[in-house]
Amino acid sequence: MNQSGMSIPIPDILDIGSGVRKSFSGHCHKHGFLKIGIIFDSFAEDVVKEDLLEGFSKQAELTTVRIHGDEDIHQLISKAFELNRFDCLAAAGGGAVIDAGKYMAFSRRVPFVSIPTSPSNDGFASSNCSLFVDGKKTTVPAMIPFGVIADLDIIRHAPKEMILAGTGDLMSNITAMHDWYYEESKGIDNVHAFAAMLSKKGVNSFVRTPMEDIQNDVFIKELISSMAMGGISTMISGNSSPISGAEHMISHALDQITEKPLMHGIQVGLASYLMALVHDHRHERLHKVFTRTGFFDYTKTLTLNRDEWERAIILAPDVKPKRKTYLHEEKHRQRAISILREHDVFKAHFGTD
Repeated sequence: MNQSGMSIPIPDILDIGSGVRKSFSGHCHKHGFLKIGIIFDSFAEDVVKEDLLEGFSKQAELTTVRIHGDEDIHQLISKAFELNRFDCLAAAGGGAVIDAGKYMAFSRRVPFVSIPTSPSNDGFASSNCSLFVDGKKTTVPAMIPFGVIADLDIIRHAPKEMILAGTGDLMSNITAMHDWYYEESKGIDNVHAFAAMLSKKGVNSFVRTPMEDIQNDVFIKELISSMAMGGISTMISGNSSPISGAEHMISHALDQITEKPLMHGIQVGLASYLMALVHDHRHERLHKVFTRTGFFDYTKTLTLNRDEWERAIILAPDVKPKRKTYLHEEKHRQRAISILREHDVFKAHFGTD
């Protein structure tokens, strides 16, 4: 837990707007970055690479690398140290390349600039990353980005399911915070008041946003800004508790037992609604947002396996055994399984078998 008087790293660059991808060179110049590594996935390489490289002086040394996004953690470490020394490392693309770049920068101890092309989860602004470790997606620590450059002209064209996934990930702050307060009541952890405020403010601001068109600039900007607030809250608290509770543990357990996991934010969003019902806390709010945005309409089209979800609920405490969320208690795990079987929303997702 961070104590008062300690320095807390937060992004120096937070540039969210139309056309801001072209500001990358200016930000690098302002902060004295002359040797710059930039990692792309295939989409970003085709769509934003040219604009990102625009405007650099002749003194700048640019190294560009394309990755697939399915590299193992050991491959990423090797790739990071294959590169020449640089002043900063940037990653442009979806969640996989952002997480890869974040960890590579962390391993080289250099500032990281996050340039997301979709808002599918809060990883572009958080201090953790989800990487393949021995073939399974695992959450590993890194550092919060030095900068976030989110171009609305690119992100608004992301597939709607990615925007819905980001919505699910952000709304999980509600259940994460309830679990964190529960842990405090059990003497396991202390809730950091300012981190908690940021987490809650992000959600409370977002839920007031018009949701008729989720590809509207106002919606996208609010979603990204709110997720960035959540990322900063984790640096203040010193852990992921402000934005990650039992709902994330269910998702991580699904990643381990499901052959083809869904997008992180989709799994987390459904698990958040489940946990809100277990908590009996603000589930009406989640239901309203998930209905208005079309989240539930989308998730009802997916093929979900109830047995796998029930196993994930049982396995969830083992994902983070040192915590004390609701699912760390047997009675709440059984309550969650009952809701999964009996609640109308989940019957519509899993059927009535």
